[in-house]
Amino acid sequence: MAIVDVTVIPVGTGTPSVSSYVADIQKILKQYEEQGEIQYQLTPMNTLIEGELPVLFEVIQAIHEAPFNAGIQRVATNIRIDDRRDVKRKMQDKVNRVNELLQQ
Repeated sequence: MAIVDVTVIPVGTGTPSVSSYVADIQKILKQYEEQGEIQYQLTPMNTLIEGELPVLFEVIQAIHEAPFNAGIQRVATNIRIDDRRDVKRKMQDKVNRVNELLQQ
């Protein structure tokens, strides 16, 4: 299982706000989550997505296309992948481990 940190940046929106584009992307992610393909978490600066790597690449392509589908002519997408194969850990497992260490 891999975790992807992804930021989709629509360029040339005419306004500093991009929340409507973020909402469109979250709707796509919700569909994948409802199908049991991924788990995701919206943060103020990006979105974290957890799942099998081939599915994550499919999801990334779908969310990269979302601003184009809304009429934007340029999109920059930043991707960072954490793909650990020696153990299976979820996003929440990583957070829980750090919290455990903080309580020691």
